[in-house]
Amino acid sequence: MESKARTVAELVAGRWGDHRPGLWCEGRVLTHHEVAAGAAARAALLSDLLPPGAEPHVGVLLDNTPEYPLWLGAAALAGAAVAGINPTRRGPELARDILHTECRTVITERTRLPLLAGLELPGVRILLTDSEEYEDLLAPYTTAEPDASRATPEDRLLLYFTSGSTGAPKAAICSQGRLAAAGASLVGQFGVRPDDVHYICMPMFHGNAVIADWAPALAAGAGVALRRRFSASGFLADVRKYRATYFTYVGRAVQYILATEERADDRDNPLRLGFGTEAGTVDAAAFERRFGVRLVEGYGSSEGGAAVQWSPGTPPGAVGRAAPGLVVLDPETRKECPPAAFDAAGRLLNGDEAIGELVNQGPNPFEGYWRNPAAEAERRHDGWYWTGDLFYRDADGYLYFAGRTDDRLRVDSENLAAAMIENILARYEGADAVAVYAVPDPVTGDQVMATIAGSFDPAGFAAFLAAQPDLGTKMAPRFVRVVDRMPVTATNKIHRALLRREGVRCADPVWWRPPGKTAYRRLTRQDAEGRLAPTGHLA
Repeated sequence: MESKARTVAELVAGRWGDHRPGLWCEGRVLTHHEVAAGAAARAALLSDLLPPGAEPHVGVLLDNTPEYPLWLGAAALAGAAVAGINPTRRGPELARDILHTECRTVITERTRLPLLAGLELPGVRILLTDSEEYEDLLAPYTTAEPDASRATPEDRLLLYFTSGSTGAPKAAICSQGRLAAAGASLVGQFGVRPDDVHYICMPMFHGNAVIADWAPALAAGAGVALRRRFSASGFLADVRKYRATYFTYVGRAVQYILATEERADDRDNPLRLGFGTEAGTVDAAAFERRFGVRLVEGYGSSEGGAAVQWSPGTPPGAVGRAAPGLVVLDPETRKECPPAAFDAAGRLLNGDEAIGELVNQGPNPFEGYWRNPAAEAERRHDGWYWTGDLFYRDADGYLYFAGRTDDRLRVDSENLAAAMIENILARYEGADAVAVYAVPDPVTGDQVMATIAGSFDPAGFAAFLAAQPDLGTKMAPRFVRVVDRMPVTATNKIHRALLRREGVRCADPVWWRPPGKTAYRRLTRQDAEGRLAPTGHLA
């Protein structure tokens, strides 16, 4: 049931009169009609709140509560845009995000109010969704009906912040037309039905939850069940409670679910599909064995400039076949990288040549960043869209994700991709989660460092590495940091910038493999003082 709507406002208004249950959260149930009515009331309020001449932007600083999708719908009806405010940001950085996106109104709740205390936010009005003032403000608008006639596909609807690991986060623009089209595309790809229930456990300030979970549910007339914040231990109980059939994930969420206690009835659940990124082939296979649910690993740049879809016949480890216009280029020469060559064990033999940046040379829906021409120029130059992501392709045109451009390592003059090493280390029995990144080599280039969450036996780990047929000679980690829990961002992606910054000088135990050795031993203070410079670099 693929929608022909051209705007999100049409999709919201289309649920008016639909009295099926449509939204579940923490014991509260709203019908589709009630969701449309709530969006209409908030749209009318927003139109009156916006100062004349101001940008029609509203900041939303909320967990996944019913107010979040209600305000998304309201913004669509009012021709406004929602700026998803990241609650992990603090102080001046948080104020910067609100002011940069020119939000004159911020929607939040009491639990988030301390984040805003003391911030200089001139001209910004704060509305608390769990206050009497808020209820009083909404009261005059409760009879409003949704009107989608003024909305256009070009209207801005989302300003969602991308990673700030290389500077201040950038607010990517997503229009009503692009979001409606993305929802319809996923409905067609996955056969979403009106009786499906989409479980939204990833934070809605991030594009994944809105574009890949909320939008297809809205396009198909399916229901949504919200989890205030992601909980691995609560995942299966929620799925059963809400009869959820579909969910999305990012980062290490799948690993955390797999780390929960296994039960004999794990496969007794209504899920049909999980869709996301960065689960990895090992965890995806383990998830299907345990829960009987297939995970589809997709790829789409946050800004919408490139996407790769899985299709039947896609080889293990590949994301999908390259669509017309998608090429893997050497960023320096601007020439296409040669196809990957593999040995009998599946080991990439020519990573130095085959790994490059994924570039879209064809038409793409990238709509730019809000007031950030320098960032736009970095993404869009030579007339093409540069994703900032590393890939390689095989002779049949299938693409394999190899990490961010920041995740490239150069060891002994050989280019390596962190994602490839992580996929191998994920097989280690004691690893609940793995991150691989570069630390500086004392002479030139990088050395490989890994952080493992879980249990670690140095002798067993060395034996494990020796038994991996696809582990290249330069891939074995020189350093291994062992943590109880992997540091992650608010979207459950590994906090690589933090790990790189801390290097080997951290509070957690670090094991290392001295040059010319295969065995690991604990990095001691004496090792650090004798072999490491004060910056944490090898001496």
